[in-house]
Amino acid sequence: MPIFATIYHYEDDSDATRDEHRPAHRAWLGEQKDAGVLKASGPWAAPHAGALLLWESDDEASLRELIPADPFAQVGVIRQTDVYEWTPVFGPFVP
Repeated sequence: MPIFATIYHYEDDSDATRDEHRPAHRAWLGEQKDAGVLKASGPWAAPHAGALLLWESDDEASLRELIPADPFAQVGVIRQTDVYEWTPVFGPFVP
């Protein structure tokens, strides 16, 4: 199954809103991990406002249908979402 790298770009000045909704966001990510869909995720180090998420999905369209359920998406802190199919050559994501 393909792996997709997703980059979240957060809205400027959304720190307080993200702090407020981070527990729900991380709970949702945990559910996706437990379901085997999310493989890894984490925020960029400061000063970058965003995150990298690695997913296993049938296709990009299916993944793009899932992302709006993220509590961060629902409260509008994600300004842009980039999705790239990724072909790992080395490491834990190689089948």
